[in-house]
Amino acid sequence: SVRPNTYKQYIQIVNQHIHPYLGNLKLKDIRPDHIQNLYNKKIELGTGLRTVRLIHAVLRHALNQALKTGLMVRNPADAVIVPRLVRKEMKTLNDTQVRNMLLVSKGTRLETLLLVAVTTGLRMGEILGLKWDDLDINSRTIQIRRQIQRQKDKGLVECEPKSKSSRRIVILGSSTIDKLKTHFIEQQSQRHLVGDRWIENGLIFPNTFGKPLEQSRVHKEFKAILSQAGLPIIRFHDLRHSAATLMFQMGINPKVVKEMLGHSDINLTLNTYTHSLQS
Repeated sequence: SVRPNTYKQYIQIVNQHIHPYLGNLKLKDIRPDHIQNLYNKKIELGTGLRTVRLIHAVLRHALNQALKTGLMVRNPADAVIVPRLVRKEMKTLNDTQVRNMLLVSKGTRLETLLLVAVTTGLRMGEILGLKWDDLDINSRTIQIRRQIQRQKDKGLVECEPKSKSSRRIVILGSSTIDKLKTHFIEQQSQRHLVGDRWIENGLIFPNTFGKPLEQSRVHKEFKAILSQAGLPIIRFHDLRHSAATLMFQMGINPKVVKEMLGHSDINLTLNTYTHSLQS
């Protein structure tokens, strides 16, 4: 019932963290102190709080299933203390820094991709999954219908967006539209250059031969641009936070920002960007 990458993550949590500590116990013998000791030990060994909370989520969900099927009479994971997650200060680029980044990116493969990222707040997988058929020049909109992910034994594949609310229509600014038009012309030149080696997938941001672009390659080139521009080295995902922050600073309604980001609940948007609303 979960996506392949989520399944892969849960398997890793079980094999790496849960099974070595609790795998030798029968369900009926698992006590809250066994689970509490597991969490405490993980924290002592330096495991991140987010990972410990994920261990708890996987374990509690599994034991709830045992409870539903009558294999247990209570869930011992309900009686433990889970460490609180301390929210780290969000790293974003301000308006001037964004302009500098875009200036340095001119002439690189990421020039148009970065402009789309900071003007829409799309996730990287969503950007790499964009196709020319998703773009409507007349209405200045683009539809988010898929994302590109790397899956074990499959490589780079197209898959559904992160959630139901992630399927959305995003409004583009006129400068972004103009840049995409130029990008299309440049892509046709690249296609002509590689000839028969080009594999047409209709992607807006493919690699040199038309195939899906590797996220690791984007990360590497993105950090090189930040370094050249003398900007803080942030994650690509922080461009999503930067875009949202800039939208709020421009006075865009939180409901519109929520729709642009593809959040399912406006409270998530408001809680995540409280600092922007205050400023």
